[in-house]
Amino acid sequence: MEVTLTSKNFEEEVLKSDIPVLVDFWATWCGPCRMVAPEVEKIAEEYDGKVKVGKVNVDEEEELAIKYRVASIPTLILFKNGEPDGKVIGYRTKEDLAAELGL
Repeated sequence: MEVTLTSKNFEEEVLKSDIPVLVDFWATWCGPCRMVAPEVEKIAEEYDGKVKVGKVNVDEEEELAIKYRVASIPTLILFKNGEPDGKVIGYRTKEDLAAELGL
């Protein structure tokens, strides 16, 4: 299951999470974001209970995008123990995402 992340719930859902959190920074108008969305969904299903998956709409949550230096989308950041631990920019398959982020 994917969680919609905002500046209001980011700390609770991501920074204080007991398990790693994969955060997908995206926008509705972004073609590559729409391409990677099903791959991120597969990760959410396959790693359910081991990795939480959240989505940040950069148009609605600009301050989070700035804070985590998101210059291009899609950007996927894996947080472990409240800290960024891996970053992938652009489209990747589920397998490539899992390998690059060490899932």
